[in-house]
Amino acid sequence: MPLTVRQFPCLSDNYGLLARDEATGKVACIDTPDAEAILAELRTLGWGLDLILNTHWHPDHAGGNARLKAETGCMVVGPPEVEKISPVDRKVGHGDVVELGQTRLSVIDTGGHTLGHITYYDAADRIAFVGDTLFALGCGRLFEGTAEQMWASLSRLAELPDDTAVYCAHEYTASNARFALSVDDGAALKARADAVFAARERGEPTVPTSIALEKATNPFLRAGDARRFGELRAAKDSFRG
Repeated sequence: MPLTVRQFPCLSDNYGLLARDEATGKVACIDTPDAEAILAELRTLGWGLDLILNTHWHPDHAGGNARLKAETGCMVVGPPEVEKISPVDRKVGHGDVVELGQTRLSVIDTGGHTLGHITYYDAADRIAFVGDTLFALGCGRLFEGTAEQMWASLSRLAELPDDTAVYCAHEYTASNARFALSVDDGAALKARADAVFAARERGEPTVPTSIALEKATNPFLRAGDARRFGELRAAKDSFRG
């Protein structure tokens, strides 16, 4: 049976993500940007919470761990770096598998934004929870890692099946589109940017995206090598358009 994903906005531009294994009813929260919003969503859905799956240690991704664990008794799973701000019950890294009921989530090393950043990938349902590594039309800042590390991480994600649904953690797509248009004048990007701007005007989310769509239009996935990727990332960091 499939994995059901519930996405909802929280904080200023984060998305909360709940994933339910339909075969067993087991539920995971991917990152914990806002404990109160997550608890409210769980109450609305009538769901419990069995796992927290952290992608990295930043407070808008692991800051709600303590409260959610205290109120639900859930298990915290994540990379060792999460212990900078929150205890972790099970530390995981590249190649590990996390079971949510009958759903198997493979752990992929996607360091760069932080050194220990990871992605959770459900191969059966073609769903990837990528945190702050890959965004719709963008990628995460290099707060800790190098351009070479991030390029390797993005390349791993680009190898996933084209129809993989990509759930990133922020609604940054309109800003990312403006930068992308400054470095790429292709018709495919222009069409996508127009659709993004229209969706945001209507208050609609632009997440999830897909691996195919990002490979076709995301300048960071289309960089070609780590050197060019680094140039693009530096240009985005100073972009004010």
